[in-house]
This record gives sequence, C-alpha cells and structure tokens, in this order.
Amino acid sequence: MNKVVIVGRLTKDPELKFAQGTGTAVATFTVAVNRRFKREGQPDADFIPVVVFGKQAEATANYMAKGKLLSVSGNIQTRNYEAKDGTRRYVTEVIADEVDFLEWSSKPGNKNTETKDTTDDLTPIDEEEIPF
Repeated sequence: MNKVVIVGRLTKDPELKFAQGTGTAVATFTVAVNRRFKREGQPDADFIPVVVFGKQAEATANYMAKGKLLSVSGNIQTRNYEAKDGTRRYVTEVIADEVDFLEWSSKPGNKNTETKDTTDDLTPIDEEEIPF
C-alpha cells in the first residue's frame, strides 16, 4: 500500500500550469513538515514536493499562499529523467488525492476569500441591562 498524509506549511505560493493538449490544471508546491525530534535543540523540517491535478489544483493555487497550513493525502511517486546536461535526475514527490486547507489565504484579487468585518453588525449592550 502506498499512502501518505502530511500536514505542514507552504514554502511559497503554489505554481499553477495547464497540461498541453488536455488543458488539465496542475499545481506544484512544497510543504515544510516539522520533524517530531529536534537536532541539537533546533526544530528540523522536511521539504516535500507535492503535485495536484484538476479542480483541486486550481483551488489550491487560488486560495493558498506561502506560510499557510494545509493537509495533503496521496501517494509517493518516484521518477527519473535525463537533464539537459546529460545527467540522470531522480525525483520523489507526493501525488495528491486530497488537499485540505487548514488556514485560508486572502490573496489580493480573490473576492471569495475577502472577509467581512462582522463587528459592524453588533449592537453594544450595557451590562446593567442584563437580568442575571
């Protein structure tokens, strides 16, 4: 069984691209996941590359930003390719099945993420008027 679940923070804004031919949305990003044990008293983290496809890719790119907390579940995939300089490169990444936003971003230009100040609708109450 190949299943992974990580919870961490984005190291930078997700990068959104569209696959040639199919037009499928593809978002790539890196998640910093804190390690349970510290080295020499300093916190340590792993930086895990993640790839997500389709509508979740678009939502992640639109609503998440650097430093925001998220959860990713999926599977680990390894691949290799030949670089332009002729060397063989190896890549290990998480292919996400599900991305859950644990903190929301209010990126400029995203009207859906702008929050309304709800304190404008509140009426102040004098504590002496409360019957208990």
